[in-house]
Amino acid sequence: MATFHLKSPLSQQDVEQLNIGDVVYISGDAFTCRSRLHRWVLDENHPLPEAGRARDVLIHVGPIVLHQPDGSWKLVSFMPTSSIRFEKWGARAVDEWGLRLIVGKTTMGEETMAMMQKKKCVHVSPHSVSPNAWVDHIRITGVELLKELGSIEATWHMTVDELGPFVVDIDCRGNNLYKNHEEEVDENRRKVLEELGIGPDFSYTKLY
Repeated sequence: MATFHLKSPLSQQDVEQLNIGDVVYISGDAFTCRSRLHRWVLDENHPLPEAGRARDVLIHVGPIVLHQPDGSWKLVSFMPTSSIRFEKWGARAVDEWGLRLIVGKTTMGEETMAMMQKKKCVHVSPHSVSPNAWVDHIRITGVELLKELGSIEATWHMTVDELGPFVVDIDCRGNNLYKNHEEEVDENRRKVLEELGIGPDFSYTKLY
């Protein structure tokens, strides 16, 4: 496991050096996206917001942001959401939006992983820290589609400074940290059941 400090925009070389389990800190510009923006662009054929065209780091998050009297924005809460929720659009987003790095929780599916391998993109998840501790590392620089999509689903422009740590859970060679853990857990479970004399047809008790 290695630690990397990356600055966007990211190069193909930046991404190709990352392996699952590596720790990453991110600086530079990023943009946010949740389900409504995916539908807005990929299902309803609206243009991708300028932030997405200018940035290659996407964060699956609906931040809580307050508008200040001086016209600026104050970030109150930052908690990335589960990326697997967006699997329907994942491959197209990687392909059409030119993404190099996606920040989220959990994992993504086989179709998105295949496109990430083809286009050289990785997925990272928060590593052993509450993301709300990162608020001071994030500056809101703008917003798009606030009226159309609402504050949670809008596209927020962010400049981040040493944001992290994140762990690489999908690299650009088709490796998936969660899948590896699932295989390890399944094997350990099989061994334990065998040691306890419990057959493979074992199932948990249904309460209802």
